[in-house]
This record gives sequence, C-alpha cells and structure tokens, in this order.
Amino acid sequence: MRSSQRDLARLLAESGALFFAEGLSLKDGRPTPYFVNFGLFRSGRLIAELGRIMADFLKETATINDFDVLVGPSYKGSALAVATAEALWLNHQIDKSFDYDRKEAKNHGEASHSEALFVTGALFDGARILIIDDVATTMATKFDLLGQLTAQAIKNGHSYYPAGVTMFLDRQQTTAVYDGDGHPEVGVKGQDAVKNFKMKTGLEVQTILGIRETVEYLAQEKIPVQQSGQMAVLTEDTVQDLIAYLELYGV
Repeated sequence: MRSSQRDLARLLAESGALFFAEGLSLKDGRPTPYFVNFGLFRSGRLIAELGRIMADFLKETATINDFDVLVGPSYKGSALAVATAEALWLNHQIDKSFDYDRKEAKNHGEASHSEALFVTGALFDGARILIIDDVATTMATKFDLLGQLTAQAIKNGHSYYPAGVTMFLDRQQTTAVYDGDGHPEVGVKGQDAVKNFKMKTGLEVQTILGIRETVEYLAQEKIPVQQSGQMAVLTEDTVQDLIAYLELYGV
C-alpha cells in the first residue's frame, strides 16, 4: 500500500467516518453492515489531513499533470476540493484552482446577466477538470456533475475537458436492482457502477482505497474501528460480515 492509502485507512478509523453497526441501510434502500460518512471529517486537523492525503496521491500517481481545476460536487466534495487544492500548495508548491457546484443557480451580483452554476469562477475556456469526491457507490453524483459542467460550458460558450474522477474510497459494490414496485431486490447484483461510468463517459476513475483493502489493513494492524458504537479492534465476525456482504453485492 502507498503511504497515502495507509494514512487514509487510519484516518477513516480514527475519525469514526468508517463504522459498523446492525440495521444500516444505503440511500438506495439496501442493507449494509458498514457505512462511510465523510461529513465526520469536521475539524481543521481532520479535513487538512484528508487534503494532504489526496494531494500526495495525486502527486504519487502523476495525475497532477492532467488537470487545471479541481471540482468537487456539493456538498461534501466542495470541502474536499478546497482541502486538496490547499494541500497541493502548502506541501508541494503546486497551485491549482478549485470550484464546486451550486444546488441552485445564482442570478444576481456577478451572475446578473448569466446564471452561474458554479461558485468560484475558476472554470475557463479549455479547462481540464478533475472531479474530486468522497465515495464511489452508484456514481450518480458524478453523472449529475458532468451534466452541470456541460450546461455551464454551453452558457459561457466554453469547452471544458473532464480529465477524470478521483475518489477517496470505493465501496466496490454493484448498483441496486429494483422490482416492479420500485423496491430494491435483496441479494441481487446490478451493474458495476464504476465500470458503467467509465464505459458511458470514457473517463478514467481512480480511488485511493477500496473497502476490502481498508478493512484488511485495519484488521491486520489491529487499529480500533467503531463497531456498534464502541471503538475496538475489528472482530472476526465483523470482517466475515463484510466478506459475505461483498460476495452478495460486490463487483
């Protein structure tokens, strides 16, 4: 594992962003034995550490040469784009711009004559854009952001060039399959979300770490993780629950 990967696994555990509990469910309605909430990186130190980890990863993989602007989908991706841009400058003296989308277009102030779908105005004609986000599950947020970038480019008469997507963690699972009533079918695998995104968009997708590698590392190093509200070394039952879950829904 790269140092950035080890650091991310430890930070996910330390912050409580990665946790295991009974009765959890995903946004699509399927059950899950664990959850990852990047909203829990809510202190200056924690968000700075996340930015450093992503900046180091981009430098290690040479992705740093492929883009001009970091764009993070709101809301969590917004903070991640800012933290990464700041860490690139402070730690590597590489100055990259950042931007993030609005939930509602702005039509006043500097946007009085043309609605602004993005906040900072960093996007320029010909910009190469790297999308930064927290977790890969269905990739729906990334599809939506590409649509907003296209809309903004058309409004401004610009051409933007998405260079790819880089995320902190991949859940390494398939999308949900729904029955005729719109309920998720338990135990049925859908599409490989990341593979489907790459096929439809032609973009490269990178993740710093997958959930399998994360749990294997934390268990091997005996690093405490939140389980049922308590911080403790991962039990064999918890690890086996994850393995069974990925056999059921994993890619």
